[in-house]
Amino acid sequence: MNPRLSASVALTAASLSLAGLASCQQKYTIVGGNSAGDPGGWTDLFNGRDLAGLKPFLPDASADPAKTWFVEDRVINCTGTPAGYIATADTYTNYELELDWRFLPEKGPGNSGVLLRVQGTDEVWPKSFEAQLQDRRAGDIWLIGGFPAKVAPERTSGRHTTRMGQCSEKPVGEWNSYRIVVDGTRVELYVNGQLQNVATDVAELPGRIALQSEGAWIQFRNVRIRPLLGKGTGRGYE
Repeated sequence: MNPRLSASVALTAASLSLAGLASCQQKYTIVGGNSAGDPGGWTDLFNGRDLAGLKPFLPDASADPAKTWFVEDRVINCTGTPAGYIATADTYTNYELELDWRFLPEKGPGNSGVLLRVQGTDEVWPKSFEAQLQDRRAGDIWLIGGFPAKVAPERTSGRHTTRMGQCSEKPVGEWNSYRIVVDGTRVELYVNGQLQNVATDVAELPGRIALQSEGAWIQFRNVRIRPLLGKGTGRGYE
């Protein structure tokens, strides 16, 4: 093959590869809500040392939660088995929640989620509003147990509403950020700064916040919360 042609083909292939890798990080101009008013200060839900203030739930009472959830190097590790979650001891109604998560390349990507306004007794899938964390599907919504909310009908099948933009997650192994606005009857989900879903007419109920164990090893860090006024307009971009 002609050396110049060979070099051109190689360059094109490399460009396509990089483009494919970047497609899940592309920004889209989707406008979020307006300010909900002056929020309170941030509070860490994870102190970086242990799981104080967080309560594990596993359906088998004889299972050892320490084999599913443990802290190492200021990071929460979840092995993914058995299915269950770790939930806040306190309940929250109107708030802005931020956290980082990642799947590990050596463990493989998989599934998890952030459960909001969790209601009722502990069970594997409690009545709640789920901000999806399945790999390449972060920003989707699942309404569990008939949790009341209005979502985009054109992107909804049963209890599942897909995100509004293309995937904005980083490659497996890199840290992603979730910004979740739960304000009155409105919920906004941001993945790495990109608004990916909005729900309205959401049941405004105090509830726990939970991180799921759902079959895959996943890590969490920088989990923090601050109260909002509950006016239902969302925080939007700052």
